[in-house]
Amino acid sequence: MIGKTLAGLTLLINISIGPGAIAPENDDSYVRLSAREKSAALDPLIHTATECVARAVMRDPRLGKAQVTELIVESFKNCTAPVREMIDAHDRYYGRGSGEQFFMGPYLDTLPANVVDFVEKTPR
Repeated sequence: MIGKTLAGLTLLINISIGPGAIAPENDDSYVRLSAREKSAALDPLIHTATECVARAVMRDPRLGKAQVTELIVESFKNCTAPVREMIDAHDRYYGRGSGEQFFMGPYLDTLPANVVDFVEKTPR
């Protein structure tokens, strides 16, 4: 069940981020900052994207009845802008194509736990 949901999520994300996921051809176009500066610039965008997803999950009437991953997949249609901004910023700071890799790897790996944590800590 989770495998099907993650496959659907992958397809949805690939469609959502579209051709704009790759920065300009000139790989030198990314911003050169220290690791600390990159993290400081990217962290608020990661937080905003995650909070958007978590709030969309909280608003879903199926919360508690459906798998969190299914609700997350559905939430992305409402959170395209902050997710896109996070991916684009990652490309600027770490190089062309890194944003999609970050999104499809570390970000999605931790997103379900982060959403559950946010939902549990947020009063309704």
